[in-house]
This record gives sequence, structure tokens and C-alpha cells, in this order.
Amino acid sequence: MAKEKIQVTYLMNSGFLVRCGRTLLVFDDYLDEAGVVAKAIAAGDFDQLYIFASHAHFDHFDQHIQDYAPAVTRYIFSYDIRRTVRGKRFPQEQVVYLNTYSEWQDEQIAVQSFDSTDCGVSFRVTLKAAGRSIFHAGDFNWWDWLGDTAEHRQLAANAFHKQLKRLEGMQADVAFFPVDGRLEASQAKGAKEFCAATDCGALVTMHSPGYPAWQPPAGFFAPGKEIPVWSPRTPGESRVFE
Repeated sequence: MAKEKIQVTYLMNSGFLVRCGRTLLVFDDYLDEAGVVAKAIAAGDFDQLYIFASHAHFDHFDQHIQDYAPAVTRYIFSYDIRRTVRGKRFPQEQVVYLNTYSEWQDEQIAVQSFDSTDCGVSFRVTLKAAGRSIFHAGDFNWWDWLGDTAEHRQLAANAFHKQLKRLEGMQADVAFFPVDGRLEASQAKGAKEFCAATDCGALVTMHSPGYPAWQPPAGFFAPGKEIPVWSPRTPGESRVFE
């Protein structure tokens, strides 16, 4: 039996709408200039809607997603959002807060959380009936700022590799991972090692609005591990992954 296709639509920054069958997953929707999520809700062509926020930074978590509450099956938030004024305004009976390295599930999806190298968590989501899985890194990345001190750069490297060990061998049909243009020559260091350490079917880059679309250079992937890469730039553009 053929697997359900995964349709991904770009919102902004690290924000995406993922459709698999009749389940919608929304990640880190802080700004949706194209009205993608509102249009999907208005169309009504879904059975479940889960909205994820990886941490409380303004470019990942915004109050407007509270407006979707009547259609939302669950909000699934990082633990740090619980402490914020914005987080407390959500209908708490609809909210699940996840600490690092924790799990939650219902009849439709299973969620695992991992640590970040900035704030909050990253998510691995399994859609049970479809047998498909999604990884959203949040702000987990190798934040190697070229102008920083050698000590700080080494600390960033250590933090990244410590967490990457927890992800070794992880399977995901689509992985969302930062390739941030502000890091200049270091922008893809984290993504390269992440792809080498995990078993991902496709890479969608994020957290780089305003920069040219990135494509992997020759030799980026380990031999035999080449995968499709999509670096969206225009809110509302969409891609289907088989």
C-alpha cells in the first residue's frame, strides 16, 4: 500500500503547515503572511489539527495562533512557553507542554521532544495511521558565529554534538533544520552533520528569511545519503514529498 504523501507549505522563518492525509501539523507559526493556516481551517478538509511551538522566542511563537483554538485538536508547546504571559492566555485544556526528552501521544500522533542548543525543544512527530514521521528542529543547530570568541565557538560545538548523539539513527521522512544565512560560511555546518547522523528522507531548510535560497554543495552529503533539499523563500509556496 502506498504511503500518504506529505505536503509542506512555508509560512515564514521556521513556520510550516504539514498535511498528511487528513491530519494537519503546524510548526512555529509566528507570522503567516499568506494566510495559509487560516485558509486551511476555513476549507475544513481535515480531521485533526495540531499546532506546535518549539519555544517562546517571538519568531517562533505568536499570540495569533490562539485564534485557531476552535479548530485545534491540541496545542503542543515547549515547557518554556508555560511561564509566559502569552502562553497563559491559551485554553489550557487544549495545551500539552513538553519538557526535553519527553513523550506524548493520542490516537493519531506520537510526539517525542529533544533538547535545543538555544531555547525550548525540537519535535519528532509520528503520524500513526500513515506511518510517516516529521522532525522539526526548532532552534537546535550548531550556532557557530564566526565573529565570536574561540571559547564561545567551542562551547557551541560541544553543545551541538552532545545533543546530536541523542539523535543518531533517528528516522524522519521530512526533517526541518536551520540553515541560517547570518552564520555565513558556517550556515550549513549543523545541517551537514545532522543529515550524516540521521536517516531522513528529505531536508527542508529554515530560519533564514531574507537570504538567498541555499542548496547543498558537492560533497555535502555522506556517500549514498543524498536526499532532496528544499529551501523555501516565499510565504505560501508548497512542496509535496512522496
